[in-house]
Amino acid sequence: MRATSRFRSLCGFVVLAALAHASDWPQWRGPARTGHAAAEEKPLTTLPAEPPVLWRLKTGAGWASPVVVAGKVFYADNQNGMETLYAVNATDGHELWRTNVDTVMHDEQGPDGPRGTPLVEGDRVYMQSCLGELQCRHVADGALVWRTNFRRDFGSPWLGEDSVIPGASEHGYTGSPVLAGGLLIACVGSTNGAGVVAFDQQTGAVRWRSQNDLAAYAAPVVARIAGVEQVVCFTVEGLLSLAPADGRVLWRVPLKTNYGRNCLTPLVVDDRVITGSYQAGLIGVQIASTGGQLQATPVWTNSAGAMNFTSPVAVDGFLYGVGPAKNLVCVDVVSGRVAWSKDGYFTADAGSTFAALLVIGPNLLLQTDGGQAVLIAADAGACHELGRAQVSGKTWSYPAYADGRLYVQDGLSGKGSLRCVELLPR
Repeated sequence: MRATSRFRSLCGFVVLAALAHASDWPQWRGPARTGHAAAEEKPLTTLPAEPPVLWRLKTGAGWASPVVVAGKVFYADNQNGMETLYAVNATDGHELWRTNVDTVMHDEQGPDGPRGTPLVEGDRVYMQSCLGELQCRHVADGALVWRTNFRRDFGSPWLGEDSVIPGASEHGYTGSPVLAGGLLIACVGSTNGAGVVAFDQQTGAVRWRSQNDLAAYAAPVVARIAGVEQVVCFTVEGLLSLAPADGRVLWRVPLKTNYGRNCLTPLVVDDRVITGSYQAGLIGVQIASTGGQLQATPVWTNSAGAMNFTSPVAVDGFLYGVGPAKNLVCVDVVSGRVAWSKDGYFTADAGSTFAALLVIGPNLLLQTDGGQAVLIAADAGACHELGRAQVSGKTWSYPAYADGRLYVQDGLSGKGSLRCVELLPR
């Protein structure tokens, strides 16, 4: 296995990683949007067969993922036809406040409910609805600070179910915005020069707008690649890199698929960006600086490692994700070759298989679409299972992990729950 130091820089410029508490999970896919728990977390080396559920709340439908910051859990669901945002006490689940964000969207994917993960930094929480309503609210009481609407304010197209316009126009704005240097950067999807927009984090004022890319379903990331800080977005048109300060295009790799179903959150491993889709395959793109200019070169494509909407994680130069045959796969970042494949973890058909992958210390925590938690060694040599436990019902929500506790939401049945499950006793 390769040395950890060679692939240590997974996503270096995310402001939240530096500001969050040691045990926080403040945004989509954790402190740095890589699926890695905070380095301060104790290693998870085994799973109890029946981990204790410390508390459980009934919730409405939705796919949005919970986040945990400074002793509070923020989550969203469908309440009476509204995308509703909540804050509850992380210790006992006691509700602190709730507020309506937007009308729920309907499509054939169902059930109707939120799909965008809240983002918390300092005293602000940010929430993006499926219909393109973006709001900033106070952490303390949920009071509105500022708001904007992608369709109303930027002319982003929307046709809804069976749309002829690919991407978010059909299944909603699901990619949670990202913070960078006092800016909240969102894939707005307007073809009027506002494909990606940066808002002042505090006031909501537009600081820059860039490109005409339609929004897909992937969340943007911020990273230092080839020595340059950049925002990487996976839009309907493909991979796009922008300068965080002013939105200048740094590089672009075209990658179009049928219906614009580009779902994977880009993953940065050293100076390589990994993304792909069920149709295009898994793709590795090398970023290099030549004469002060950045160049992006696709260096490998692997159809056997194609991933649909489960974003992979990386450990020691290998990716772990869900392949096209309902299989857990390990892929070499350098060559793109599949190191191993393991069946038997998923029950849905291949096109609907979802999993969440978290890296906690030396091991992977796999949450299956059936609500099982499976602990697997991050070993490129073979798949070694270290334990498993049932932690929820059927879910497509990415869990949050903080201080040895898993916060998992299941809302695919229309009636779900949010549970706090203790994996590591304190």
